[in-house]
Amino acid sequence: MVTELIRGMDTAPRTSGKLIFVIVTPARNEAAFIERTIQSVIAQTVRPLRWVIVSDGSTDGTDEIVARYAARHDWIELVRMPERKERNFAGKVHAFKAGYLRVQSLNYDVVGSLDGDISFDSEYFAFLLDKFVANPGLGVAGTPFSENGTSYDYRFTSTEHVSGACQLFRRACFEAIGGYTPMEVGGIDLVAVLSARMKGWQTRVFTQKFCVHHKITQTNERQRHRLRQTFKSGFHDYLMGGHPVWELFRSGYHMSRCPVFLGGGALLCGYLWAMITRAERPVSEEIVKFRGKEQMLRLRRILGGIVSAPKARKAS
Repeated sequence: MVTELIRGMDTAPRTSGKLIFVIVTPARNEAAFIERTIQSVIAQTVRPLRWVIVSDGSTDGTDEIVARYAARHDWIELVRMPERKERNFAGKVHAFKAGYLRVQSLNYDVVGSLDGDISFDSEYFAFLLDKFVANPGLGVAGTPFSENGTSYDYRFTSTEHVSGACQLFRRACFEAIGGYTPMEVGGIDLVAVLSARMKGWQTRVFTQKFCVHHKITQTNERQRHRLRQTFKSGFHDYLMGGHPVWELFRSGYHMSRCPVFLGGGALLCGYLWAMITRAERPVSEEIVKFRGKEQMLRLRRILGGIVSAPKARKAS
């Protein structure tokens, strides 16, 4: 009787307005961080109907940590996948799909993809779900993430791109885009939000809140081989359909930052090398055209703002 009462209290806060949500977390060897993520979700004022954590062949104790919490909270479920030798970004999609299959038959409105190495405040999901309630056209929502106390500068980063650290999809939107597309080179979160906008949905980062990313990806590698990583970033920009004119201006912006000239030069060289070698793009021609069009419209707005700023100052 006492156990049933506790479980009933534990699962009570599940909705925001009339929306019900579920979460899927692909996790591979996240033992050092996933407990913070679990505690953040448990502490939410609005908790999910179901949270499926998929251990993607973890060997570091991730499974044991998740199993301990799943035993105490009936809305948390652990799914184990066999260990795999190959390491690529497509594996994350396959793990997500394994968890997604576990929630498809449930009655929910919003589905979230949540990384296993982030944390956030207790109002995080209530805040995001309220955005879906307020805007029926909103298909994908999220917040910025912070690493070592720093985040994107949204003067130069579009608030339409929702980071893969935590992406919430309206169910109809997620089903319309066919879910995540597995790509070995990465960019699955980018393709998802581009596909959503191509289908007429709005995608938005809400900067009033943020999540903290605890595992700083390849930090030491970036410090030792920063130019190599920047070259790879430019190469990846080409693979993901970045427009050459946009890349030229982006490289120019990076040339003004440390290392001066070298960073932007490496970025542009990576892009040009991919173009010259005709690197195969894993995205459709439709996505390439759509992204290029968006980037050029945004570039015109940025340049228009720069040109009009002096005129506005003179007028005042």
